[in-house]
Amino acid sequence: MPLKAERRRRKLSMTSLIDVIFLLLLFFMLSSTFSRFSEVELQAASGSANRNADTNLAFLRVNANTLSLNGRTIMPSDLNTAVKTLHLADPIVLLVNVDDSVSAQQLADVLVSVRGIPNLPVSVMGAS
Repeated sequence: MPLKAERRRRKLSMTSLIDVIFLLLLFFMLSSTFSRFSEVELQAASGSANRNADTNLAFLRVNANTLSLNGRTIMPSDLNTAVKTLHLADPIVLLVNVDDSVSAQQLADVLVSVRGIPNLPVSVMGAS
């Protein structure tokens, strides 16, 4: 009767498994480090119930290619200065009207641009 050769089971090496887990952990840590997230506060424009009668309004219309503040076309680089000038002369509430063609990134860029102006309430309106 032929003797069956006994096969010895080797112990499973944990070193390669630990190396793979370490590399995955390192990859996800590095990839999350390069992603920058920030918050942009949005306030939906509502009726006049929340606003005082003496509050001045500034109307910013955002299209895919143009910006206009109170009917005057402005460059995106001049937005902060133009709004700050209006707000310092007489405190305003900025109403932002967003066209359907505007991307979320374009809206975020506009809101980040005016976020640095102290005590400036900003309300976002939908497309008209």
